[in-house]
Amino acid sequence: MVAVGSDGGRMKSSAVVFVMVMVFLIHTVEKVIGEYDYGEALTKSLLYFEAQRSGRLPYDQRVRWRGHSGLTDGLEQGVDLVGGYYDAGDHVKFGLPMAFTMTMLSWGVMEYRDHIADAGEYAHALRAIKWGTDYFIKAHTQANVLWAEVGEGETDHYCWQRSEDMTTSRKAYKVDEENPGSDVVGETSAALAAAAIVFRDVDPRYSRLLLHHSKQLFKFADNNRGKYDRSITAAKNYYASVSGYNDELLWSALWLHRATEDDCYLDYITKNAYNLGGASWAISEFSWDIKYAGVQVLAARLSMDQNHRREYSQNSILTEYKKKAEFYMCSCLGKNNGTNVRRTPGGLLYVRRWNNMQYVSSASFLLTVFSDYLKAADKTDIDCSDGIITVEQVSEFVKFQINYILGSNPMGLSYLIGFGPRFPKRVHHRGASTVSYRNDKGFIGCTQGYDNWYGRQSDNPNVLVGAVVGGPDHNDMFRDVRGNFMQTEACTYNTAPLVGVFAKLRKQNHPNPIQTLANQK
Repeated sequence: MVAVGSDGGRMKSSAVVFVMVMVFLIHTVEKVIGEYDYGEALTKSLLYFEAQRSGRLPYDQRVRWRGHSGLTDGLEQGVDLVGGYYDAGDHVKFGLPMAFTMTMLSWGVMEYRDHIADAGEYAHALRAIKWGTDYFIKAHTQANVLWAEVGEGETDHYCWQRSEDMTTSRKAYKVDEENPGSDVVGETSAALAAAAIVFRDVDPRYSRLLLHHSKQLFKFADNNRGKYDRSITAAKNYYASVSGYNDELLWSALWLHRATEDDCYLDYITKNAYNLGGASWAISEFSWDIKYAGVQVLAARLSMDQNHRREYSQNSILTEYKKKAEFYMCSCLGKNNGTNVRRTPGGLLYVRRWNNMQYVSSASFLLTVFSDYLKAADKTDIDCSDGIITVEQVSEFVKFQINYILGSNPMGLSYLIGFGPRFPKRVHHRGASTVSYRNDKGFIGCTQGYDNWYGRQSDNPNVLVGAVVGGPDHNDMFRDVRGNFMQTEACTYNTAPLVGVFAKLRKQNHPNPIQTLANQK
């Protein structure tokens, strides 16, 4: 089913020839079979979040192989931390990637709300966001306290169990004034502010509640600065904050400005543009850790907004943000005088070997929204070091990346699980790889899962529909092996940025009348 690379020169040459031939065949087939069903991809991507739910599942849960889990989370610490999401194939609830997932999901719904409604998925999108934001409200127990992790990686990774059977530690960890965590607090503030915009029209009361918590969290993050992985050392080996917290402070302020239009946040963004790095750092990746490119795209939107009058100095600084956003765009499209994102022989953006698809999905989203912001400002191109790129070229590039994910690649695999005729069948995921709790409620012990399920050569008994796995290596090769977690593990923040992109691509192919949002709440 899959090809495996070799360290031998002859095998490497053969692999390259294989890739070149497959790329040619893929492009030929694409011309014959036409477009992918992006509406199906959208539907399945939202379904994935239901598979990752922690807590007591609702009556309308569609992923039927899951059951209730984590029902005592926070009990030992005297706080209710039931709910939220597992970020990947294990069962620790890491606050930083969970919050980033919700920010990106909210951003996509915000920008492409009508497109998502057209596809009949608006209600599902709102529920996916609310499952996360309800948890963040619970976790923010005091103005300067945020519970940022439940469980810990060492004991969790020792076991291979379904979430319904967990015997691992569910110890909860918090950040506070004495033990700060500006990165995780800032990202949670951003998630709540972005979600407040999404819910403003459909549930104003809930929107105001989200905004209240977001404002408190931003103040907490800014006034009590520090990296969360120094306060919660259990997170350091799994989600270390390599970029620090400066980007999250700007990120949070930008989302609060968009949610409130309060100029105090604009002042913060412009006055701290250089000392926090937003207008000075030129970055070629965007992820749960490094937000600068996202910060710069949001600020670029402000710089192109002609409806608000600002001081000359503010406009000048916002223009500097925009230049850095353009650096990111040019880097992705290979027009940045050598400082470009690498690509595989098959054309996929390639940042690093561990879960590379997260960078592809986040880049696809940023490129999509930035090109839309340019169009809204009647701008048609970006001036890069190595030439002009047009918004149409950006859109085509995004479509190429998305089609690669969906199956137009040398392996002929869809890296969106459950989409198309061929996709990875041995995803690195405890629940998916083990007999469904609904089919067999017999307890599976900590190491029993490794003995009876992890090492099996057969396909997973449950399909993790809508998950985006880590993806191929730098030569477009992929090994569908459960233990190959760098390639076969899926994460929520891989899928979240694609929701909006799928919705837009579907709309381009199916410009049907917009359904009323009232019918989908």
